[in-house]
Amino acid sequence: MKFNKLVLGIAIVAFVASCATNPFTGKKTLAFVGNDQLFPSSFAQYNQVLSDSKVITGTEDADMITRVGQRIAIASERWLTANGNHGYLDDYKWEYKLIESEQVNAWCMPGGKIAFYTGILPIAANETGIAAIMAHEVAHALANHGQQRMSASYIQQGLAVAGNVALSNDEQALGIFNQSYGVVSNVAGMLPFSRAHETEADEIGLYLMAIAGYNPDEASVLWERMKANSGGEAPPEFMSTHPSNDSRIKNLRELAPKAKAEAKKFGITSFRPIN
Repeated sequence: MKFNKLVLGIAIVAFVASCATNPFTGKKTLAFVGNDQLFPSSFAQYNQVLSDSKVITGTEDADMITRVGQRIAIASERWLTANGNHGYLDDYKWEYKLIESEQVNAWCMPGGKIAFYTGILPIAANETGIAAIMAHEVAHALANHGQQRMSASYIQQGLAVAGNVALSNDEQALGIFNQSYGVVSNVAGMLPFSRAHETEADEIGLYLMAIAGYNPDEASVLWERMKANSGGEAPPEFMSTHPSNDSRIKNLRELAPKAKAEAKKFGITSFRPIN
């Protein structure tokens, strides 16, 4: 009973603190850390990564990363303004950097700080592929997924502490709780939470790339290349932070027509050639 009350108390606090709103879904989201704290930390971490890395400038690839990033940022502004979120990006400080690394990766930190690694360029294959990746990563930042994951981790940690306090007088029960809590909370909580974010970013990313003038049909083609590059090596979906490649490809194909319809609202009826 004591444990249940503690859990309920934490849940109530979490609900009350969930005061941020996802501008794409209109739903309330976890926001224990505000952007006034998150963004400065994000910008500092980004600058540290740049100082520790070889940043490529003045090349066709570097210029392409900047060009695509700017187009996605403009598309984001247009979409948000049209949907009643004028000024949402006022505190974003967009920056787009290409980093020399074999890592097959790209990311966008909270507040609009973007990095692409050269290792992902062959899989992107062309500017539209870059746009699909860029839009997906930007979508994470716009939907405050980093903020939500940080908040969720606080809840996970808080429940662990609550469980230990509630069971402190029962050594056997405490041992069972500590052995099982981490696995259960990840498989049943944190991992599905992360996969939902990836799926949401895929959908938002399709809209953004289409509004920016890039064909959303190419997003599923990109993920076919991603799948081929992985060599089929991936954990079962329920044990992963990401949906399976096949789930992702199927979902992107099904959502592409919706993205085209969304782009049409902004006067985009044709897309840049694939090159």
